[in-house]
Amino acid sequence: MIKTIGLLTRKDDWTHEQFMKHWVEVHAPLAHAVPGLRRYVQNHIKGERTRADIPATEVAIDGIAELWFDDQAALEAAAQTPEMKALHADGAKFIGRIRSYVIDEKTVIG
Repeated sequence: MIKTIGLLTRKDDWTHEQFMKHWVEVHAPLAHAVPGLRRYVQNHIKGERTRADIPATEVAIDGIAELWFDDQAALEAAAQTPEMKALHADGAKFIGRIRSYVIDEKTVIG
């Protein structure tokens, strides 16, 4: 399994509430059509946890998206499909900034 993680920030003229409503009601259903997408997780931020011994990173985000694929080849194949292109086009409507990572997850507990 391989996954991508995207740190999402809303467009400047969108409220957090507008961003969340679109992400859940419009964007999420589009993910169902993407071939090879095994799992799609929206992480909705409920609050911030701070630590006294480590300073916080200066990152302001509205949500974290996870997309899971069988392997790198499946991810690359999905990226070329009209369904993934539609998902990305919709994202451009409400996501102002994004930082994406391809992750090779290593489970430590579980």
